[in-house]
Amino acid sequence: MNILIVKLSAVGDVIHTLPSLAALRRRFPQAHISWVVEEAASDLLRNHPCLDKLIISGRKRWIKELRQGKYSKVFKEAGRFLSDLRSRRYDLVIDFHGLFKSAVLTVLSGASRRLGYDSMQELSGLFYNEKIPEDLNRHAVDRYLDFPRYLGADPGQPEFPLDISDLQHRHIEQLLAEFHLGNGENLIAINTVALWETKLWDDEKFARLADRIVRELKAAVVFTGSDPTPMDSILSQMTHQAVNLGGRTSLRELAHLYQRARLLITTDSGPMHLAAAVGTPVVALFGPTDPIRTGPYGEGHRVLRKGLDCSPCFRKSCDRKTCMRDISVDEVFDAAKELFES
Repeated sequence: MNILIVKLSAVGDVIHTLPSLAALRRRFPQAHISWVVEEAASDLLRNHPCLDKLIISGRKRWIKELRQGKYSKVFKEAGRFLSDLRSRRYDLVIDFHGLFKSAVLTVLSGASRRLGYDSMQELSGLFYNEKIPEDLNRHAVDRYLDFPRYLGADPGQPEFPLDISDLQHRHIEQLLAEFHLGNGENLIAINTVALWETKLWDDEKFARLADRIVRELKAAVVFTGSDPTPMDSILSQMTHQAVNLGGRTSLRELAHLYQRARLLITTDSGPMHLAAAVGTPVVALFGPTDPIRTGPYGEGHRVLRKGLDCSPCFRKSCDRKTCMRDISVDEVFDAAKELFES
């Protein structure tokens, strides 16, 4: 049996799909399982023990390069991608994404069975010949597991398998040694970034929070992210020392770093889900989104949010940003202190 999974992005969404991948592998141990993913989250799935093939789409980069006039390059790469997509005769394709861009791929794959949600979001439901209902009042991990259940699998306790190699372990050990962070026993990681501006907290508050952690908890603070620049402003406002590891880790290296940390303080973002997946306690700051749907999965986490009438609004822009602005440094510090000392 040949199975194709379509879940293109983002990092958190791909992490939420990992338990379904594990359940499908248990249900169909002899199946050939492929996954189509976009470049940004692809590192999570490289050499994955449950996957036979990874198919990477450069869609976002291709759009950018088309605007730059690089037509020949894009058409060649897109052609190779489509050829790769159709290189195997799939018996079943499952669209965990449920948008037009993913639903189109289910048809292009040539699979005889195209399974997706019974939804007309971006007309995606028109592309499937098998559908299941979607309950948006449940966490994404549990919603996605409805696909393996439909196919006869017993998901059991959700698992988040990741392939973290010895090389990736060594890289984190070297970073810890470079910044004299010992073995990480008193390490608190902070992720300040998010894709939506409405999910962001104030840099000055992050600086005050980090100073209190160093001063009162006697812990080392490490800022993480794909780019060091957003954290430079925060570190410049601090009176104590902290480490900026922005841009110094791949996603799987970051997963191991979070494994070494006592906890992660974060906005609603991919790193939040990565920490939860590897079992690290999370203090999550929520504003426009709904933690019931996409909060840190599992037990032992703390979600901080204001019960405003307008929240969750799922808006990517807002003039007020009251939901995030009203979260205080004291609230976040108290939650972090509780987890740190537990």
